[in-house]
Amino acid sequence: MTDQPPDPYAVLGVAHDASQDEISHAFRALLRRHHPDTRGDVSGDDTSDLALRDVVAAYGVLRDPIRRAAYDGRQLERARRTSPEVPTVTVAVRAHRSTPEPPIVAGPVTWQRPATG
Repeated sequence: MTDQPPDPYAVLGVAHDASQDEISHAFRALLRRHHPDTRGDVSGDDTSDLALRDVVAAYGVLRDPIRRAAYDGRQLERARRTSPEVPTVTVAVRAHRSTPEPPIVAGPVTWQRPATG
């Protein structure tokens, strides 16, 4: 038995180059299949509960682009250590936030009577 969690791509049944829409679609389908409210059995099946836990954990990794890139990088590094002929791949991850602009600073606001003329 291994201490490593299962591959999230295999758990969701999607390819490693799957889009976010494909990942979300697979997650929802598996969630409906394994969720206790929708699976239809009343026996309290432990295997479905464990499968549901794995599906939610896999989606937690793959739904966030930064966590997904980090996972893919760890897998690539692990493969490179076991097999030296794995090529080096650079993945660019762009943050969602741009560089922050300086805040707008305004002095105290005072009311002045309009000039009558």
